Amino acid sequence: MTLLGAVLASADTFEARLRFGRFVGMVSSEENTYFLRAFQALGVTEERRAADPDAPPTAGFKAIMREAAETSSYAAVLSVLVVAEWLYLDWASRAPKPLPNNVVHAEWITLHDNPGFRGFVDFLRAELDRVGPAHADLCRDFFRRAVVLELSFFEAAYVDRN
Repeated sequence: MTLLGAVLASADTFEARLRFGRFVGMVSSEENTYFLRAFQALGVTEERRAADPDAPPTAGFKAIMREAAETSSYAAVLSVLVVAEWLYLDWASRAPKPLPNNVVHAEWITLHDNPGFRGFVDFLRAELDRVGPAHADLCRDFFRRAVVLELSFFEAAYVDRN
């Protein structure tokens, strides 16, 4: 929410602010309730969520989101958002059909593979293409670090935790 608040505050057009405002609403409603239902379905209690420490990639991604937000730079925030949201769209759009029977998986895919979300990712990419060239070094730095952190995050999911 901090990163989304920063992009909303730093967007340089009214139209972009409206688009981000709608996205903030979706993330704080449908997407948030999805995660609460998923935790419940998986038996992950609120106490466990509060007690379990973040894995290093998670801590790193949270840190880069805060760092980008603190720059108050629309270009920096977009660089991080594009990596995360485009990756989710890419994965969800490659999911096999029909959707999995597991509702946790099926709903995640549906949240990230639909015309509205696809349009939002297209918007993010277009905005970064529009403002990024004037801040190329900054964008390149945040984008590359976000890619490394996302890769580390998902690779960590495959580490044997036994």
